[in-house]
Amino acid sequence: MTDRQITITILAYPGSIKSAQYGLQEMFELANQACSEQHINVQFDTKIMQVSDISNINNVTFDIVILPPANSNHFYLKPDNAVLIWLSRQHKQGAVLTSACAGAFILAETGLIQTQKMTTHWNLEPDFKTMFPKVTLEIEKILINEGNIITAGGMMSWLDLGLELIAQFSHPSVMRQIGKMLVVDTGQREQRYYQQFNPPFNHGDIVILKLQQHLQQTFMINTTITDLALQCNLTSRTFLRRFYKVTCYKPTEYIQRLRIQKACELLETSRYSFEYIANKVGYEDTGACRKIFFRIIGLTPKNFRQRFMKNS
Repeated sequence: MTDRQITITILAYPGSIKSAQYGLQEMFELANQACSEQHINVQFDTKIMQVSDISNINNVTFDIVILPPANSNHFYLKPDNAVLIWLSRQHKQGAVLTSACAGAFILAETGLIQTQKMTTHWNLEPDFKTMFPKVTLEIEKILINEGNIITAGGMMSWLDLGLELIAQFSHPSVMRQIGKMLVVDTGQREQRYYQQFNPPFNHGDIVILKLQQHLQQTFMINTTITDLALQCNLTSRTFLRRFYKVTCYKPTEYIQRLRIQKACELLETSRYSFEYIANKVGYEDTGACRKIFFRIIGLTPKNFRQRFMKNS
């Protein structure tokens, strides 16, 4: 029986991580072995391509194009126009465009993202939202599959992306076998399990910045919007508008995230009960704290501690 060949190119753009490039290539080679062992009629043909090679293959269409993570921002924030044109042409000809981590910036810059949702590394969220305010970003997700657009979140999310592509283009059983071979968790995860709250401080609004610095030390003390506005010498309406504009959070949400971030740190580094931790970060009602914790983190405090506690 003739194998169905899936052609993949991994675009090694400047600053992209070589370990992800070669790791993906080797993952698809392992998938070929697994397909053969399982008598599945699929073979992945994977190539790593430099940006300079694009002009030589303008007439070649791939089944999948992968934009890997990056460890420098000089290219992904300002990609070459030739790359954007090439990606658009690949998409128009039927290629599935995918990205991991910072690669999402290049993908969004093509202008191809309309109603599709995307994800990227949680720490890149402020820059992404500034550059692409019309794109729906779901930063808590590790992977979002929108059919012909697939994006993955963290620096190591190329593993999740590779497994997703293997499952989609061959069979989930192949993906599970690769997961076992690599000792990689193939169960569902979310990026918010790992996310830290790093609010922006470089927005230029000195009044709000001063309040943010104050809240870093006093988030456990109950306060009101009126009190916060008075600290800024602003009306409540003006305060709410300016605070949201520069932080992308309402003040109550902002304080909640500061509290839950501290709760996460205490769960990871201490053996205090959650009742004690909830009170320590500003909640008299442990049940309310538990609900907010789950809504933000996606895990119960108990499950979070089991997953992340050091020396547990």
